[in-house]
Amino acid sequence: MSLTFGLMASSSFAATDLQQWTLSVPVDTTGEGRSDNISENQLADGYQLSPYFEQNAEANLIFLAPIAGPKTSENTKYTRSELREMLRRGDTKIRTKGVTANNWVFSTAPKADQQAAGGIDGVLEADLAVNHVTTTGEKNQIGRVIIGQIHANDDEPIRLYYRKLPHHNKGSIYFAHEPLSGDEQWYEMIGGKSSSIAEPEDGIELNERFSYRIEVVGNQLSTTIIREGKPDINKTIDMSKSGYDLGGQYMYFKAGVYNQNSTGLAEDYVKATFYRIDVSH
Repeated sequence: MSLTFGLMASSSFAATDLQQWTLSVPVDTTGEGRSDNISENQLADGYQLSPYFEQNAEANLIFLAPIAGPKTSENTKYTRSELREMLRRGDTKIRTKGVTANNWVFSTAPKADQQAAGGIDGVLEADLAVNHVTTTGEKNQIGRVIIGQIHANDDEPIRLYYRKLPHHNKGSIYFAHEPLSGDEQWYEMIGGKSSSIAEPEDGIELNERFSYRIEVVGNQLSTTIIREGKPDINKTIDMSKSGYDLGGQYMYFKAGVYNQNSTGLAEDYVKATFYRIDVSH
């Protein structure tokens, strides 16, 4: 697959309100040594950069991240084509970091933080299909991609993964919860995270459409996987000992593809089509 790219003609995105997001794409057009960050207003004006972020004829959003490419910071070894929630909606007078009107907090946060934040608790809903995952590299990294997150100051209350191994037709869904102190916690919803699992009988194939819902109410974090004609799969965890009720902890949703493979061939990639992305607070 060729990964040449170019700007495409502007057009509006009907399915997702892009005024409430910024976008990281795995290119560095500024020469700053980091991946480009596209503002809310640029996205709302119809920004596209093939093949990393595109809109198809049905106004669906297509995200692609190869193994090789610029990263968002020195703290990550993985590339991404991923949206970052921005409650300020292009108002650059509002700071992007901190407990400000741009970010949200849990309803267990101190009252002062709740009053200063742009939202309290939240829901992220997405309809999508994962189109491609990596097939080269180290065994523990092949086939992994993060498709949704809640990010806090430095940690992630949730990272939602899709993973399909090369010899499988169906993939798994699982997530990580990262407390402010202590070890990460892992929760398997469909199949498992191991590199040696059997193919999940009820797994999700590439190009198969499904939905997820991530919801926080206080210290309760609920994740639901929804598929047509099948029972919903839900996992709810208690975050009361995770530390996110402390003062100064702010949240934002992320959605797209965050490649979790840094060891395969440079041109190997992850790709997903999002038909709808909605957030509420």
